[in-house]
Amino acid sequence: MTSASAAAGKAQDSRAFEAAARVGYVVLGLLHLLIGVIAVGIATGGGGDSADQSGALQQVRDAPAGLALLWVIAVGLAALAVWQIAEAFVERDPDAKKRWAHRAKFVGTAIAYVAIAVTAVTLAMGGSSDSSESSQTLSARVLAMPGGVALLVVVGVAVAAVGVAFVVRGCTRAFTKNLSIPAGTAGRGIRVFGTVGYIAKGVAVGVAGVLFVVAAVTHDPNAAGGIDAALRSLAALPFGQVVLWLVGAGLIVYGLFCFARARYARM
Repeated sequence: MTSASAAAGKAQDSRAFEAAARVGYVVLGLLHLLIGVIAVGIATGGGGDSADQSGALQQVRDAPAGLALLWVIAVGLAALAVWQIAEAFVERDPDAKKRWAHRAKFVGTAIAYVAIAVTAVTLAMGGSSDSSESSQTLSARVLAMPGGVALLVVVGVAVAAVGVAFVVRGCTRAFTKNLSIPAGTAGRGIRVFGTVGYIAKGVAVGVAGVLFVVAAVTHDPNAAGGIDAALRSLAALPFGQVVLWLVGAGLIVYGLFCFARARYARM
């Protein structure tokens, strides 16, 4: 094989992998659409399903051709996770602190994608998954450790900080740095969808972090939970159903933004 043909082969492989990673963004969009719909259902008095990744994936499994879709979801998210790891390796920000902060973000995002992919594979193989139950089990184990209360507080604060970062990213439109946004109405729409979506997701993730802190302070692992528990806790607040409806609608918008991201992300 000549060097030219080898280079062409590598370029073709890179394009194929990029396509798989872009499918991952489509998958994220689908999951957030389903989570948002479930959240809106809870706000309007329905929605018995879990408003989180496991609940969304269970809906996918129960749909026509659901098992095949679960495998597509797993492959897309796995490719997206590998892409994030690659981004961490090639990060070259001249500021050392920012460079390592970016690398930590890429690795953390990759871990999150892998976790969802594993859930998809588990459901595709006939298993079951409950994000809230897993969060409660994790909290119980952490609380049983020496210094577990402080450690769980740190976990909660870290998760809440991620939520705040999402809100800031939405308000400042920092997400546009990684997109090749077109001009005109389409570009303005993508910016609005990204802003609304990031803020809504930030609120949901931030509340989930607060629940971990509450679990630590009260020594009650059942108080902890994932996105589903966070969204349901919003419904218990004054005007909570309105707030939950808005957050659910925002998550639907974030899902639509992910579809645009699949098209316009700089890969």
